[in-house]
Amino acid sequence: MQKMIDYRFSVAPMMDWTDRHCRAFHRVLSKRALLWTEMVTADAVIHGDRARLIGYDEREHPLVLQLGGSDPAKLAEAARIAEGFGYDEVNLNCGCPSDRVQSGAFGACLMAEPDLVADCVAAMRNAVSIPVTVKNRIAIDDLPARETLFTFIDKVSAAGCSVFTVHARKAWLKGLSPKENREIPPLDYGLVAELKAARPDLTIILNGGISTIDQCREHLGGFDGVMLGRAAYQTPDLLGHVDAELFGEGSIVEPGDAVRAYEPYIAARLAEGTNLHAMTRHMLGLFAGKPGARQWRRTLSELGVKKGAGLDVLRAALGSVEAAAPAG
Repeated sequence: MQKMIDYRFSVAPMMDWTDRHCRAFHRVLSKRALLWTEMVTADAVIHGDRARLIGYDEREHPLVLQLGGSDPAKLAEAARIAEGFGYDEVNLNCGCPSDRVQSGAFGACLMAEPDLVADCVAAMRNAVSIPVTVKNRIAIDDLPARETLFTFIDKVSAAGCSVFTVHARKAWLKGLSPKENREIPPLDYGLVAELKAARPDLTIILNGGISTIDQCREHLGGFDGVMLGRAAYQTPDLLGHVDAELFGEGSIVEPGDAVRAYEPYIAARLAEGTNLHAMTRHMLGLFAGKPGARQWRRTLSELGVKKGAGLDVLRAALGSVEAAAPAG
């Protein structure tokens, strides 16, 4: 029996960003957000250092492992390993446009191979009892968007996938960098809305260009969930509003309270030999737009990288923000 997952709000998988320290930090801001790992290739999961690659803290749940690959047997084995590690869901990446991903025959280029993706999903689903989901673009390059998206969704859903996170942009694999692919191809929320209306039995999560809680609330009127990437990472204070404003649970988590709640995690990792900067680099935008934000960033950036830096650096950074806050 599959676990029931609430898809209303997710933080996107982002290479070099959503590592285990980032996710532990995000979790103190929101108990309800669905968190995702960075993409890990099936080969790496099978043959690599699993504790380092896919290890996590139990407090991170609910948690999705995103896999990259296009070999059904390897993906099935990696999914089995993920289930054994206790992940709540495994996701197949069909949206990443990087050159490294294309050379490995996975990511966004799989939008042109829906039959292969269907085979991969079927193999993964046969291997595990946790949900197997897909994250995809609307199309790639010159392929017609509507026909490509609907064909892809129909073939992959026929293989048993019922949850799709759709980045509402094409991926241009010829001529645009991965960074440009997150910004230049125009968003087409309308097409994804057409998909949801035409396939109401599927769970459709909207991704791409969403940056505020108000936008989240608006899109939740037409979709089953929203996924935020850079906005959630660069201005993590936003996550402190998710539980109260999107789930109707608890109260807003203030940035200072989040820092203090994250301290025990930092202390435990420091004791294991992790350097402070590996954790605090994910917190630099926490006070964006607030008095003291510049000193917060400066303290963590300049002192947090030094050998032996500890909680005193974090507390000094927080003290500078609190000293700059207006009285009252």
